[in-house]
Amino acid sequence: HKVPDNYMRRQTLKNAERFVTQELGEYEARVLHAETQSKELEHELFLELRSDIAQEVPRLQTVAQRLALLDVFACLAQVAVENHYIKPEVNEGEVIDIKGGRHPVLEKTLKETRFVPNDVHVDCSSSRLLIVTGPNMAGKSTYVRQLALLTLMAQMGSFVPATEAVVGVVDRIFTRVGATDEIMRGQSTFMVEMLETANILNAASRRSLIILDEIGRGTSTFDGVSIAWAVGEYIHDRLGARTLFATHYHELPELASRLSGVKNYNVQVREWKDEVIFLHKIVPGSSDRSYGIQVAKLAGVPAEVVARSQAILENLEKGSGLLQQDQRPSPQNIVGAARPEPQPSLFSAHYHPLIEELAELNLDEMTPLEALLKLQEYQQALQRRQGRE
Repeated sequence: HKVPDNYMRRQTLKNAERFVTQELGEYEARVLHAETQSKELEHELFLELRSDIAQEVPRLQTVAQRLALLDVFACLAQVAVENHYIKPEVNEGEVIDIKGGRHPVLEKTLKETRFVPNDVHVDCSSSRLLIVTGPNMAGKSTYVRQLALLTLMAQMGSFVPATEAVVGVVDRIFTRVGATDEIMRGQSTFMVEMLETANILNAASRRSLIILDEIGRGTSTFDGVSIAWAVGEYIHDRLGARTLFATHYHELPELASRLSGVKNYNVQVREWKDEVIFLHKIVPGSSDRSYGIQVAKLAGVPAEVVARSQAILENLEKGSGLLQQDQRPSPQNIVGAARPEPQPSLFSAHYHPLIEELAELNLDEMTPLEALLKLQEYQQALQRRQGRE
């Protein structure tokens, strides 16, 4: 009986009654619907703003494009000034001639040593294929990739890290570098390497720039060097493209004596006591050593393994072959055992008669059974020969 007349009962509880007034009800409704109304208002404002902006899209896109260009030009200019880049000459010729070229990334990231500049001259005639040999860790990969980067920078309108640069325009830059696999697709490292090589050989033109950082590493030595040799010949004879080919195969420099457009270059090193000093300087000529054991030593391979490797290498260089599994003298006492027949030259013109016969077989006209029988015949012939020897 004490409740005011304007109070309306809302709920009866165990020990109390709840009441509400009309004003409180209206305020509650406003609070509960405020969030919904806020979102509706925000959406209306967004639609209005979008409509206004849509009318100015051409102007806004033009401003954005000009700001982006200014940003690119300002960054390139700042980098060029800070790092002493020069303006390259870009023309329609076939010559790429760079003096004192530097790798734009490595020269900034090297902390303990100074980056060593190098020259490069490549064209589509007498210097179309440069074979670059030299030790591991000496700078072959840096040298060949550096040319691709400087060519790309010059053609995009940037100054380049060099003392002089003339760049004949290239239509595309093809690279085969590194070692990766696609296991999920069933592709081994070597398969990926061959797919990349095939793409280059099928798509490159005379105006292309090709960078090959090792070919044929993922298979046997004979297979690998054969593929690398044939790829070099194909690029020289069929494509004529400007190409840098870094390799550890010391047979490839022989291409220079057979093909007029091949030139040999190597990375200089100096041996001092038992250490190898990398000079990172590219000079004419070829290298006949990779210094892999020295690099293993630098990497921290145990001294016993390094010493054993050196002993085995010396044994192989003497033509004595690998030691038998049960012969494990100390590295200091290893000497050549019985000398086997010298290994025939890779490019010798003399073949075994069976090989000549095998080369003449027409496999397209043979059934699987005939092929197996022929293989069995060859195997028996070889076994008879080994028995006589």
